Amino acid sequence: MIAPGPFLKCARTASGLTQAELAHRLETTQSTIARLESSGANPRFDTFQRAIAATGHAIEIELEPSTYPSLDETMIISNLRKTPAERLRYFASAYRELRKLAPTVRQRSGSQAQASG
Repeated sequence: MIAPGPFLKCARTASGLTQAELAHRLETTQSTIARLESSGANPRFDTFQRAIAATGHAIEIELEPSTYPSLDETMIISNLRKTPAERLRYFASAYRELRKLAPTVRQRSGSQAQASG
């Protein structure tokens, strides 16, 4: 998936517009357009949609099932920012909490097995 900044730049250049011309259409400054086109830009959706419309394009959104429904990249990134010692402390804490739950899960699993058998 392409980031909003490069996507806007692609739409602008495909329309033959300069940053200054797009800025004029949006009643803003060229430096604002440059910021919106940067790879790290994260504009609000309505801002992005107005900028795309000003290039003469429209945005179509289509929802599709995710190929990784349980993947949370923000948690992965957050965990990778931790030091190894922090990760081990977190793991040890989670392990202790899961050990506390294990008897409850075993009891429930056993009662379900008896009910279905």
